[in-house]
Amino acid sequence: MAEVGKLESEQDIENKIEETRQKFKNEYVQGQESDKYDSRDVDRIQKDDALVEAYLTWRLYSVGDALKMIDDSFLWRKEFGLNDLTESSIPKWMFETGAVFLHGYDKEGNKLFWFKVKLHTKDAKTSMDKKKYVAFWLERYAKREPGMPLTVVFDMADSGISNIDMDFVKYVINCFKVYYPKFLSKMIIVDMPWIMNAAWKIVRTWLGPEAISKLKFASKNEIQSFIGPEYLPPHMGGTDPFKYSYPPLPDDDFQTPICENGPIVSEDDNESKECESDSKELESSFSSEVAIKPNKGWF
Repeated sequence: MAEVGKLESEQDIENKIEETRQKFKNEYVQGQESDKYDSRDVDRIQKDDALVEAYLTWRLYSVGDALKMIDDSFLWRKEFGLNDLTESSIPKWMFETGAVFLHGYDKEGNKLFWFKVKLHTKDAKTSMDKKKYVAFWLERYAKREPGMPLTVVFDMADSGISNIDMDFVKYVINCFKVYYPKFLSKMIIVDMPWIMNAAWKIVRTWLGPEAISKLKFASKNEIQSFIGPEYLPPHMGGTDPFKYSYPPLPDDDFQTPICENGPIVSEDDNESKECESDSKELESSFSSEVAIKPNKGWF
């Protein structure tokens, strides 16, 4: 993909950016329902050269393919209300589980987006909330660090078949394949149990040619070729003392102070921990121990 980009001169890129804008306006916006997209997204595509170029680059400078990607991502953003999605929009218990969070950097300086697979179990009742939860983190990071890619880490330690939700995995992949162009640095699967080999072979087919090279499999002994020990938990052979807690949001890339036991919280924040035992009952969607088990045939 990078080699294709080099073949495009600066003037060619500028021309394609303008062509993409005009075609999007003429073919996808004019004559359509006024509320088809969020007007803030439409306004941004007309002003942000870097955003348009990101779509073009991810689609190998094919204007037609880039337009389709813009359409798909804008429809998704409207459906999920991305521009208005806030921390208070997400059920508090989802943050408290620590199933998904941002923390640390890989050796190339890319932010790490962690998925603790053992804390997830398929549950149709909370599927949309969990998808919005992932979207919240992605949108939050995209706004604060525009143009900076993420490295996704699927921590498979202590996970099993009951923790694999293929619909959810496909959604996560689509976030990077369709909705957030040029956002994925790499996707690392750590300590995958052999019983899940078949599932991840399916995942490979979803990634597409532009992202298949970004999928990496590593054991806990191999993960340090991608991530230094200072940002790896002890069970991966690392020395990172970070322990997830909420509140506040543990996005240390925005200078959240870190102490030995995790993010430093205020006295007010500590009051919420008194309700920890009650909140654990609400974690059934993520915790395999108390979750409603999926039908054996879903996989």
